[in-house]
Amino acid sequence: MPGGAGHLRHRGPGAAGGRGGAPGGLRPGGRTGLPGGRRHEEHDMSTVPPAGATPSPLVSTAPLLSAEELKVAFPGRRGAATARAVDGVDLDIRPGEIVALVGESGCGKTTLARSLLGLVPPTSGRVTFGGAPLDYAGRALKAYRKRVQLVLQDPSGSLNPRHTVYDAVAEGLRIHGYAGDERAAVSDALSRAGLRPPERFFLRFPHELSGGQRQRVVIAGALVLEPELIVADEPVASLDASVRGEILALLLRLRDELGLSALVVTHDLGLAWNIADRVAVMYLGRIVETGPVEQLLTAPQHPYTRALLSVLPEAEGEPVVLAGEPPDPSKVPSGCRFHVRCQVLASGEAERAGVAEACRTVDLPVLLNGGGDAQVACHWAAACAGESGGGDADVPRT
Repeated sequence: MPGGAGHLRHRGPGAAGGRGGAPGGLRPGGRTGLPGGRRHEEHDMSTVPPAGATPSPLVSTAPLLSAEELKVAFPGRRGAATARAVDGVDLDIRPGEIVALVGESGCGKTTLARSLLGLVPPTSGRVTFGGAPLDYAGRALKAYRKRVQLVLQDPSGSLNPRHTVYDAVAEGLRIHGYAGDERAAVSDALSRAGLRPPERFFLRFPHELSGGQRQRVVIAGALVLEPELIVADEPVASLDASVRGEILALLLRLRDELGLSALVVTHDLGLAWNIADRVAVMYLGRIVETGPVEQLLTAPQHPYTRALLSVLPEAEGEPVVLAGEPPDPSKVPSGCRFHVRCQVLASGEAERAGVAEACRTVDLPVLLNGGGDAQVACHWAAACAGESGGGDADVPRT
């Protein structure tokens, strides 16, 4: 999406977002509205569930996948400072839930996803799946990867150009020693991914498919192992606008039909609005705001979230100007890690709220704020919530 969170436009001071009410548009599955007012008329919505459809209820409130105080650090080269790519993340994904992990490029979201997948061992903290700690070595990890599958951004790079569609989808079955009917399993996976009749695609090669069809093959390769959770890293970023809506609708349908959970990594808040139940906003290695998608994207509390929303094409006011350079995980500032770029601090609003010094010097975890499941790591938002007597914070616009 042009102007998405990964490409902040630094032009002109203006509102920080936080629009009241639902923006315009249509969400696959029935949610009306889209941050920034971007509509889906460019999408082929023939695969979208009818408006008013409700998501499948969560099977359980107990987390399926959980990260607790997770940290991933990479040593610097030639004596350079350690890069704290993931720096104390707590994140839960419940059965049947879709969580969008949102942030600029370099914020650590892909490293976090890779650690949750078992591809990058954490420096400290732990990951649990179904209540059991994740073992990053041996057969236990292989079994875990069957239950948690990855869908990458670029389907062309994910598929071996010398392998047929059949072999690409069957690869996971062969790695895990599947003893059942391979042809039937591949056929079922392709059908669920929307490639019908599946036999028509068996002998095709990736170059003979469209971009959307290639992404469906990648999704089928994940589905064939009957996972409980999918981690999708920018699943539609490389696709034409004409097929993005179809892939989002497919992911929603798979959740409804199979009870799949999903972590969707994205810089695109429009995508988060269209597909997620909850959103977690990440900045410089930490979750700075999290909550139900409607609450977080229509009434954001953290200045960073508000800045991300302000650059959407039809956001009210001018895009927020973020001072300074993009975040560097090897140079984490003291206090709130966003304070060196924060528009609230720069405008004097934090000073008037009496928290400017705390913003610069006092680190903080994610704090309860805003009611319900919403949380935010911000001294200013917490001060505003205190002034309003708790619950939904009446956060002024900046």
